[in-house]
Amino acid sequence: MGKSKSRKFKRTQFSPNNKHGNNAGEEEIEKDEEEGEGFSPADDLLEKLQSPSPDIREFACASISRLVQQTQVIPSFLQRDVVKCLGPLLLDKSFAVRETAAGALRNLSACGGFEVCDDMVKQDVMTPLVALLKECSAGFHSNSVPSSKSKDEQKNYTEDVANEAVNLLWNVCESSSRAVSVFSKEGLLDVVMSCLERHSENVELAVSAAYCLQTVTEDNPELLCRLTPSSLQVLESVMMSSQSTMEHLLLRTLAAGTVDQGQEPIHDHLDFTFPSSAGFHSNSVPSSKSKDEQKNYTEDVANEAVNLLWNVCESSSRAVSVFSKEGLLDVVMSCLERHSENVELAVSAAYCLQTVTEDNPELLCRLTPSSLQVLESVMMSSQSTMEHLLLRTLAAGCVWNLKSVLPSSSQAETLSAVMRILSNTLEVDAGQAILELKEQESRRREEGEEREVQPCSDRPGEETGSREGDGMEDGDEEMGKPNTSADNDISDLFPPKNEEVKQATALLSAQQTSLEIIVNMCCSDDPSDDEWEELSSSDESDMCAESSLCECSGVQVLSPLCLSAEIHAALISLLLPEKVLKKTEFPSSAALDTCMKSPAWKSLVKKMHRVQCRALFCLHNMLSVMEGEALGGVVALQAIAEHLSQLVFSQPEIPKEDEFLEAVTSAVRSLLQIMASRNIPQCMSPQQLIGLCEVAAQCSHTNVRVNAIAILGITGSTLAKQHHTADKLQMIGSFLLQVATKDPSLVGTGEALDALFDVFADGVEAERAARHIKLLPALRTLQPVFKAKMRKEGREKYSPDQLCVLNNVKVNLRRFISYLETLEKKPNP
Repeated sequence: MGKSKSRKFKRTQFSPNNKHGNNAGEEEIEKDEEEGEGFSPADDLLEKLQSPSPDIREFACASISRLVQQTQVIPSFLQRDVVKCLGPLLLDKSFAVRETAAGALRNLSACGGFEVCDDMVKQDVMTPLVALLKECSAGFHSNSVPSSKSKDEQKNYTEDVANEAVNLLWNVCESSSRAVSVFSKEGLLDVVMSCLERHSENVELAVSAAYCLQTVTEDNPELLCRLTPSSLQVLESVMMSSQSTMEHLLLRTLAAGTVDQGQEPIHDHLDFTFPSSAGFHSNSVPSSKSKDEQKNYTEDVANEAVNLLWNVCESSSRAVSVFSKEGLLDVVMSCLERHSENVELAVSAAYCLQTVTEDNPELLCRLTPSSLQVLESVMMSSQSTMEHLLLRTLAAGCVWNLKSVLPSSSQAETLSAVMRILSNTLEVDAGQAILELKEQESRRREEGEEREVQPCSDRPGEETGSREGDGMEDGDEEMGKPNTSADNDISDLFPPKNEEVKQATALLSAQQTSLEIIVNMCCSDDPSDDEWEELSSSDESDMCAESSLCECSGVQVLSPLCLSAEIHAALISLLLPEKVLKKTEFPSSAALDTCMKSPAWKSLVKKMHRVQCRALFCLHNMLSVMEGEALGGVVALQAIAEHLSQLVFSQPEIPKEDEFLEAVTSAVRSLLQIMASRNIPQCMSPQQLIGLCEVAAQCSHTNVRVNAIAILGITGSTLAKQHHTADKLQMIGSFLLQVATKDPSLVGTGEALDALFDVFADGVEAERAARHIKLLPALRTLQPVFKAKMRKEGREKYSPDQLCVLNNVKVNLRRFISYLETLEKKPNP
């Protein structure tokens, strides 16, 4: 079992956009629920969502957005159908409400995890989300703002009276069948149609008429028969109108509802095609602001919506299926296409696109040449900001996912461009960049304080307001300034104001993404890799994996040899193994110290450690699939061993973080495997490796324990071939026996038994050690326990593939016991 499978990286759930939680709100909700009160802040906020005031609706959405960041609070909101309450607000008349509602759902999906995301999809969050995105797509090319009223827009009192009268008529017809009968007999249809006909001049009157018409035509075949061709033409003109306000969107919807009432009688007279997406072409914002200062609400709402879409698609295959069926690829591509005007929106779209294109042949078939051109234009962009670096990296990841549909004539060139982008991303010294950005922030804040001294406004809060917002990101606490507005602040729904932290985050995200892409490049596309990594790499399991890899249907696959040669050559020529190894040294102590001193920068520490872990995973896969000579030969492999030894054993205690342990044990396992196969001596002693494995054995993750067992199996197999190693083999054997006996998982037990078979299979030193640790009696005792556990837990907890491997272990255990019994009859060596 000593061989390790190359690891295909699956991205973890991403964090929400918000950064500031409201613990007080969380405690209040929990307290109310514990005391059994019938009303809680959650009830109050959900009730405010129905308020007629858009400001109150926006406040409620923002408060929910803040609260759902606390995982303890989420069940309280889910029990009150928060998804069904927030979903309709994605299509609210107010752009601000739309944005905050999308942000609340986004945070709920990000903080709630996979089960919450799946539940959101089941509660039909996709329907308003799809509608919102399609409206946004149509609105990207227009950003008009209402100007002050002209004479033509002055009130028409005649129409105002008519509007009131039509509303009164609508109300009574809504409640009284007798009123509907009078409507038909008195010929009021022509009156209402004349009001509807004025939709281009007075949309308010037309909407009232449409409401009334929709009411009176419902289940009223007598009235439907009186509709004349001219009336149908009015309805057609309304439905085909191109005005972009929300009132006209409502009007078209009401007209469509009227048409639907009549079905065949009306449909037979109408012959037209709806626009693909109507409405949302304009962004109504207060006209007091200048155009340069006005917020592009369409793109802001789209950004929140795309992030929500990304989160649910990350967690739900059903959401990915809806993505494909609803044609959202074009919507996301239109967002990506705006990379030169709105890089934040483009980055969100690129993240979403990278997620939905992974292992999705159905979607790949729908890609058009124009979509590939958009990705190519992104990859060729020359902007130098860290956000654009992240965007190019994400686009490269999307192209890698699409490699099977790339034109054969440009395939090699495109993949080379992908590799160059990844190389350029990893070339940046993130530690030095963070230090420079922190200095830049300090200079900016000093200049801002100098300007703040000068009185620039009669209103005291106006000038300092932005400073307070920056303070939340820049860490006013360390300056001794209390943040009194934290509880009511909704700035967490918008991009952080600290541009330097934003750029540093983008850089680390770009390098993390780049390493993840290389991880996936250096492994097979077999979807069962993750399962086999936890199990065995015996010949039989490898054969199963290879056979399943060949069962590829419906997708044009590149020639493995050709692709492997190209990627292999690019990895070497661009010095990617050296760059990856450099990233395993990260984070730098100077950058860590700088970030730890500022609250606004502390979040980067975790991101820096994550980059290091991704680099270790990347090193693991490279060692698994590349020849030793390609990595630099014996000297380079020994240097890597020295580096990993320094990384793990130079500290007083071995780091115990799960992610780091999995990454470093994976890298050590692959390195020892390749060095053992070439008989290359390495610097890590058995005592050091046992110490590492003892820490790993306490980890709850099976992958980590399996790696530790494999490390000792490889080390023991090497020692068994040498002289005077019985003492070391005893230590290794005792540890493996302990794991085989006490590991909670059959996977860990099976791996430990397989390692024992390898270590004590042959050799005088192995025989001595086996007798000393009483291996045969221990295995005899373990055998019935292992069989019973397989019968009890096998089919309930493990897949057929896993059971296949465990059955092999069971058979090998019986054979190995017979082998040891034969040795027992021989005299002591």
